Amino acid sequence: MNSNRSLDIWTDRLVRGLARRSSRRAFIARLGTWIAGAAVAPVLLPVGSDASDAPPGESGDPKDCSYWRYCGINGPLCACNGASPNTCPPGTQMSSMAWIGTCRNPVDDRNYLISYRDCCGKSMSTRCVCSRNDGVMPVYRVGKASNVHWCQNGESVPIACSTAIVLGPLDDAK
Repeated sequence: MNSNRSLDIWTDRLVRGLARRSSRRAFIARLGTWIAGAAVAPVLLPVGSDASDAPPGESGDPKDCSYWRYCGINGPLCACNGASPNTCPPGTQMSSMAWIGTCRNPVDDRNYLISYRDCCGKSMSTRCVCSRNDGVMPVYRVGKASNVHWCQNGESVPIACSTAIVLGPLDDAK
């Protein structure tokens, strides 16, 4: 019984000391910071890398508009502007919105889902500007079209270039 009493006294002192050193407002502020951090963390994580996203047997020049990944791209290529098909150049950030396309890799003759995202924050480059819309259907919802200003996000932000990130192969329908 004596051990229960000492545990009660220790717990009481700990809780009262914590209450003296902190306030409800400070707790709520810290909790809000953690929640906001958890919500932003997925946006800050890298979307992909050249090594993991590249399909086996991928070939071609990522600085050429005819590169297989670019079947639905619209804008200057990041590969020509100090980055890669998957990454943004220094001083820019990837837009939070994307448009997608389905492109056929000529090496393995499989379709891949491609995510196109603009890199925002600098003036638009004039190097390697591509506008391909292979297999695009008529636009029925303007917000789903590849020629929308994807860097806007509430304020006008310049587009630097566009990425083409391989999300993965599509199951081949037989």
